[in-house]
Amino acid sequence: MARKKAAVPGWIKWIKSFSHQRYLAVLAIIYGTYWALLAYYPVDRAVWMLENALVVVVAIGMAASSKYLPLSRISYTLIFLFLCLHTLGAHYSYALVPYDDWCQKFFGVQLGHLMGWERNHFDRLVHFLYGFLIAYPIRELFLRVVNVKGFWGYFLPLDLTMSTSMLFELLEWVAAEVFGGGTGNAYLGAQGDEWDAHKDMALASLGAILAMLITGFINWRLQRDFAQEWADSFRVKHKEPLGEDEVARMVKPGAAAGRRGK
Repeated sequence: MARKKAAVPGWIKWIKSFSHQRYLAVLAIIYGTYWALLAYYPVDRAVWMLENALVVVVAIGMAASSKYLPLSRISYTLIFLFLCLHTLGAHYSYALVPYDDWCQKFFGVQLGHLMGWERNHFDRLVHFLYGFLIAYPIRELFLRVVNVKGFWGYFLPLDLTMSTSMLFELLEWVAAEVFGGGTGNAYLGAQGDEWDAHKDMALASLGAILAMLITGFINWRLQRDFAQEWADSFRVKHKEPLGEDEVARMVKPGAAAGRRGK
């Protein structure tokens, strides 16, 4: 039974009314203003500078690739949301984000008290949202640059999201060792939890899994050849083994050519 062609949602039509360059420029202006406001008098300037190293890398990468590899407006929006949350965490050194005070002011109850938390969990939220928000832009890069399809278009973004989460935990550990003292501990953000790095990576992985499940469900609903693409992605493309066999194949033509030249 053929699926009916779904109507294009109104918000898709609206967002497509902006060119990719114009949309990115609008987000850059909004984020730049937001970043400048939160750059004023952060809780710990040294920690703030360490946290913003990530922002600098992302900004340079997006600016450099915006002309020859513009991302979708959805990917730009997801990256924008993550950077906004990260910038807020950097301003308060993550562990001191006063969400309890905000909840008390607007709802009359402290979230930490309501949930029975003994630590500030804003960092855990951002680690989860790293996976949830960044997995799709990574998927877009894999599909457009590496040309992966089917299963690999979901697994590889998940794999890279998990790997970068692990790398970030290693960078935090190195920074804590190099800077030491209050700055190192504040940047590490463990807050006394010996399993902090493991939980952060698990939450990033969970967010990425959820993002890929949602993406897969949407594609299953809308992509007519979804099942065929998945089946094709498991088919063997090159039947000859690699490793020592591939080395032999690469060396043999050269050796033969050398013998013919004698």
